[in-house]
Amino acid sequence: MGEGKLIVISGASGVGKGTVLNRMMELRKDLSLSVSATTRLPRPGEKEGVHYYFVTRERFREMIEKEELLEYDAHMENCYGTPRKQLEEKRSRGPVILDIDPKGARIVKDKLPDAVLVFIMPPSMGELEQRLRGRNDTPEEQIRLRLQRAEWEMEQRSWYDHVVVNDDADRCAGEILSFI
Repeated sequence: MGEGKLIVISGASGVGKGTVLNRMMELRKDLSLSVSATTRLPRPGEKEGVHYYFVTRERFREMIEKEELLEYDAHMENCYGTPRKQLEEKRSRGPVILDIDPKGARIVKDKLPDAVLVFIMPPSMGELEQRLRGRNDTPEEQIRLRLQRAEWEMEQRSWYDHVVVNDDADRCAGEILSFI
């Protein structure tokens, strides 16, 4: 059995990646999601090994030293990375989606040139800000930082294989699935 295609999805916080990814998973039962390791604490309802592998900073450093991560980065005061072993296991069974930021996407593309990179854009910056504020769980300072980061992230879209606008999650998911 060969390796499943690796689809890297990026987009600013609030763009609706989670909703689009859920629709993709509903439409294509053979897809699986890569699970990232993180040093941040679990949010209510998040499960170990399903949403993230929650690890200590010490364990994360050890994973870097032992080259157990395909890519990793630190932002918003926490570390995030893609454990190689689980990614390889999932790819042996079919296509895998990796939800990471542009820095990680660039590293993955360098290491795995056959990966398909897709950037999800908001319909507008105003819509993105409205979505972030609509969550009602994010402090103003965090919203401001996420909007600043979003501008940088959206500038990176030029080197992605595909750019899609999430003006409708079903349409967006279908468009991404057409690339697989």
